Amino acid sequence: MPVPPEAHGLGPHVVGQRVVVRRILPGETGPSGGPAMTDLLGTCLAWGDGSCVVAPEQGDPVTIRLADIVSGKPVPPRPSPRLRVSPLEAQTRALALWPDLETEHHGAWLLRHSPTSTARRANSVLAFGPSGVEDDLDAVVQWYAGRTGRPIAAVITGSPEHAFFRDLGWGAESNDDDTLFQLASVASARRGLPEWEAILEEDGDLVVARIGDLASGVAAYADDWVGFRSIEVAESARRRGLGLQVMAALLEWGAERGARTAYLQVLGDNAPALSLYAGMGFVTHHAYRYLAPPTA
Repeated sequence: MPVPPEAHGLGPHVVGQRVVVRRILPGETGPSGGPAMTDLLGTCLAWGDGSCVVAPEQGDPVTIRLADIVSGKPVPPRPSPRLRVSPLEAQTRALALWPDLETEHHGAWLLRHSPTSTARRANSVLAFGPSGVEDDLDAVVQWYAGRTGRPIAAVITGSPEHAFFRDLGWGAESNDDDTLFQLASVASARRGLPEWEAILEEDGDLVVARIGDLASGVAAYADDWVGFRSIEVAESARRRGLGLQVMAALLEWGAERGARTAYLQVLGDNAPALSLYAGMGFVTHHAYRYLAPPTA
C-alpha cells in the first residue's frame, strides 16, 4: 500500500514545490541485501492515480509509484545563482565602482586604495578569509602607511578574521553598524519604479545620475552586474521619491547594457534606506564590518 501522505509530508499539496523523495528501486538489491533505495531532489509536477512525477534539476521527469516512496518532504527553493556567489567574489565585482582603484594581493587578502575617494570600500584590505601568507598584518600596515596612513580591515562579521583582528586590539572603525551587501535581480528592482527626469553623465562603464542639485547617485556596470553607490538626496528634498527616481535611472542604464544582477551596500542601522531597497527586492547577501587599530 502507498505510504499515507501525512507519514512523510508529501501529497497533492506539494505539486509545484521543490521536494526530496527517498524511493525504492523495484527489482534492485541494496548493499545490506534489502531493497535498493535512492533519493531524488526536484520539483513535483503531478500527484495522483498511484504515482507522482518529479522533475530533477537536471534530466527528464521521473514517475514514482506512491507505493515505492519511503520518505520525503518539501524543501526550500534553491537560492538564485546570484545568492550562491561567495562574499569575496561579490566584493571583487563591486570594485568596478572605483575605476581608478589601486589594488594589490597579499596572499588571499586584497589591499585597496583610491586616490580620489575616501570611501572605506575603496581604502581597506579585503580580508574575507585567511591570507595564507606570513607577516600578513605587517604588510597591510606598511602598505597603508604610505597611502592613507591608517589601515582598515574589512572582515565578515563573526569570521575567524574578525576574531583575529579583534584579538590584536582592532575595533570598529567608526563605531557604526555592520555593512550589508545586498543583491536583487535587475528585472524585479525595476518593476514599479517611477518615471525619472535625471541627467546621466556617462564615463565608460560608470555613470552619475543627477536631479539638479537635489539628488544624485553613481552606478557601474561589469560582467552583467550593475552596482550603486553614493545615492544621496538633499535633506530639504527628502520624502519626495527622488531617491527612487535616481535608482530608476541607474537601473535602466544598467539594464540597457545587459545587467541582470544589481548590488549595493548599506549600513545595517539605516532603516529608511533598508526599507527603500527592500521594496525594490534587495536582500542581504552578507554582512561585514570595518576594523581599525586603536589610535595612539
